[in-house]
Parts: sequence; structure tokens; C-alpha cells
Amino acid sequence: MTFGEEAVEDAAGAILAHSVKAGGRMLKKGRVLTREDALALASAGIARVIVARLETDDVAEDEAADRLADACLGPLLARTRAATGRVNLSAGTHGLLLLDRARIERLNRLDEAVTLATLPPWSVVQPRDMVATVKIIPFAVDRRIVAAAAAIARQGGPLLEVRPFTGREVGLVLTRLAATKESVLDGTVEATRDRVVALGAELLPEERCNHDTAEVAAALKRLKDAGARILLIAGASAVVDRRDVCPAAILRAGGTIHHFGMPVDPGNLLCFGAIDGIPAVVLPGGARRPKLNGVEWVLQRRMADLPLGARDIMDMGVGGLLKEIELRPLPRARAPDEDQGPAPKRGSRIAALVLAAGRSRRMAPLNKLLVKDRTGKTMIARVVDNVLASRARPVIVVTGHEAEAVRAALPGREVVFVHNPDYAQGLSSSLRAGVDALPPDVDAALVCLGDMPLVTAPMLDRLMAAFDPDEGREIVMPTFRGKQGNPMLWGRRFFAAVRGVTGDVGARHLAGEHAEAVHEVEMADDAVMRDFDTTEALAGDPRAAKG
Repeated sequence: MTFGEEAVEDAAGAILAHSVKAGGRMLKKGRVLTREDALALASAGIARVIVARLETDDVAEDEAADRLADACLGPLLARTRAATGRVNLSAGTHGLLLLDRARIERLNRLDEAVTLATLPPWSVVQPRDMVATVKIIPFAVDRRIVAAAAAIARQGGPLLEVRPFTGREVGLVLTRLAATKESVLDGTVEATRDRVVALGAELLPEERCNHDTAEVAAALKRLKDAGARILLIAGASAVVDRRDVCPAAILRAGGTIHHFGMPVDPGNLLCFGAIDGIPAVVLPGGARRPKLNGVEWVLQRRMADLPLGARDIMDMGVGGLLKEIELRPLPRARAPDEDQGPAPKRGSRIAALVLAAGRSRRMAPLNKLLVKDRTGKTMIARVVDNVLASRARPVIVVTGHEAEAVRAALPGREVVFVHNPDYAQGLSSSLRAGVDALPPDVDAALVCLGDMPLVTAPMLDRLMAAFDPDEGREIVMPTFRGKQGNPMLWGRRFFAAVRGVTGDVGARHLAGEHAEAVHEVEMADDAVMRDFDTTEALAGDPRAAKG
């Protein structure tokens, strides 16, 4: 591949290396220039551009990405079409991600032009979760390198695959001592059920008995006869030896002990065995709580029908320090009800502006933001609660029309109120008031509309996770079936431009002027397209009334 500067009159057929604005058009990098493009560039006063040209043995970036993605595609994985040298691989089912780390490292060491990035091994994934991305770095790569990379991906078994969870039934035995409170046992059942259900399985009615080897063994047999295909034991006292009460109960029930202890914290005091081929696990004390625990790693592998022996457990030490630290997401006990989704790029601080100043003329005399749904919750309260459940901070609510009533609809919420006295001038005045209120250290801001109650926290978190100025993703917008929606995320570089918008319009037109910075995130449903301007529309969508 050749690369360098050329006169625009000679550039037809070459690949544009950097985005260029020519008159009213934005020619994006990676575009194969046409004669019409060259004329437009010349008319805009641009005499020379930096371009790349393919040579005989070169494979264009998208074709190279296509070939490598096909070679990497294992069972229960799907792929996107190639664009800008990138293909994303996603899970086709709920399960566990398996990968061949050694081969992936060989592939990535082959040549700087070819890369494959993945989630960590043993990641739990949902359908449509992205698990890996193939990226060709330059505009083209030598075909011999592409062939060698594909050969590495195809050697042996699948390079990447998802093993589905099998949805088996799980039995739980809880033991009690004289001082054991039933409420403690109830909490253990709840935490265990949450773990089991999260893996697509079902918890059978639990067995409660005294902390006695014979009673535990009998309870295990009853659960086994009831159809349990994984047996769990939560002892009233933590197991401290292979010969302790609960491991001894596994032996008494005709089973064996494979391993005691694991290099995972919390989760050290786990004991793993089997009864007639059915896994039997003595839970560590920390498993009584919903916090991440080593037992989850054991359950995940067995639920995916993967073999698990002593060596597998011993090898869990790298990454096995699970004690909560500042960078880890909230534990389930304190997290919002919905999955929070991916985190923004580390170091990015992203605020949210909720625009709630409009006069609601189409729903007059009512203020649509104050209309209550079937649960008695106002539209603005639902929107703000969704934003607060996301990772955006701070959350700034811009008021105007009926400002006091809007504030009264949001009691006790951790938001910053900013009043826009010029709300009658339209949407741009609220944008300006909101941008002026942003802290000086935020990297980006989500602009959320007060009449879009169906946009959930995970959707907002997906938009924030896509923000990456280093990758040129500084304006992020959601799409549904290719159509652009709201809310939009703006990087700090565009705050001044957003603030300069005038009239009763938003800032969307700025995205067209900075197309090279725009990144679209496709959403699974049309919530990002749905605002509500009439009471009939609000009443007609059952999603707007979900509690």
C-alpha cells in the first residue's frame, strides 16, 4: 500500500486518509474518492489531500476483516458486516464465553495490521452482547498476512465460542444450629435463587435441617430424588476441613470430594464434590450474601456443562481477588434493578442534562411532564429516575415553564436544578442553560428529553460506554433500524457549539457538520424514537406505565 499526499486532480480512485469538508459535504476518511469528489475538493479550494492506494498483494480493510471474522466465528456467535476495517462478534445465546488465549495471542503478534480484542475468558454473556472485535488497523493489509491470521484462527477447535447454560434444577440444603435465625436462612435462599436464576436455572424448594452429617446426607438424597442436577449446601458454620460436617455428608450420601478450598476471595472455603455424577458444592460463608463470590465461577462452568476438576479450581487464582474496590460496579444488593450495562471509558466523567422547561403546547392546558401514568408517577419523574439509575453524574434538570411544579414532582432526588428564564425562546435556550451549569471537569454530557420515559438506564449506559475521544467517538447517538433517535451525547469539544445554537431547535444539525466524530449505537427497540406529546399517546403505550 502506498500512502502520501496527492494533488486532488490525481486523487480519483484513492482512499481518503482523513475526513475533509468540501463545501456543504463531508468526505469521511476511508472513502474511495470519485472524480466528482475531486471536483468538489478543488471547488472548496483544497489542492492536495493525503490518500492511500492499494497494491497488487493488498487486501482492503473491510475484505480482510471479513475473512478474519469468518475464521474466528465459533458456535453460537454472530457477526456484523465489515465497516472501517472492523467486524464485531456477538453472542447468540445466554452462556459462557470460551476462548483459546494462546492462539489469540499468536494472532495478535503476527503483524501490527491485524488485531482481535475479546472479553475476558469465562465471561457470562447475554444474546447480542459483543464478545470480540476484529480490527484491521491500516486501510489495507498484505494478503499473506490475512491468510496466516485466518489459519491461526482455524487451527484446532473454535477460537471463540459460547457455551449455553442448560437451565438445570438446583437443590439447596441449609443447616441450622441452636442460635441460627430463620431470617438468615431466608436471606441465603434469596441470594442463592438470584445466582441460579441469573444462569437460566431453577431453585427447587430448599431443605432445612440441623447441622448434622446424617441429616444433611438425607436431605441431599431427597433433593437428588426430586430431580436436582446440582446440589448446594449452606452450612450454619463455615467448613474448615474436608472432614467437617457438610463434606462428610456428601461422602455419607455416596459421593466423593474432589477439592477443598479455592484461590478466590471471597470464596476461599468452598468444597467441591459429586454424588452419582451430580455436582455437590459446600458453599463458602460469603455466598449467603449477593456479592460476587467464587461459587459463581463454579456454578457458571457446571451450568454450561463444562468439566470442572481440582486443577480448574486451582487455576482460578489469577483474577480471583473479588473483594470490592472503588473501580468495581455496585454489588447487586445496592445496584438498580436493571443491569447497568457497560461502564464508560475509564477516566471519563459524563453528566446528564434533563430538559424539562418546555411549554407543552400540544398537550395544553396540561403540562405533559406532570401527567401521571397508571402507577401514579409523573412523566418527568420516570425520566429522571431512569437517568439517576444510569452512571451519568451529575444529573442536571433544566426547568422553565411551571418550574415549581416540576421541582415538586421530583422530591428527594439527587439532581441539580437549573432554571431557564428564557424558556419561551425554545429548546436552544434550555441547552444553553444546561451547558452553562456543567461542572468544568466533565468530559461529555447526555442531553435527555423530559418526554421520553421509555429510555432506560441500560440504554443510557450503552451510549456512555461508546464515548471514546481517542477513537474519534465524541458525538454518540442511538439508532433504531437505522433511524436516529435521542438522547444524544456530546463530548466537551462541542459544548461551545451546542451553547451557540439558537431558536426552538436542538443541536442535532451539529452532528452533520462533524460527521467524522459521530458514532451510532443501534438499540433493540424503538424507545429512543418515542416521545409523547398527547395524553392519548401516553395512555396508548403500556411501557410508559411500567413501575
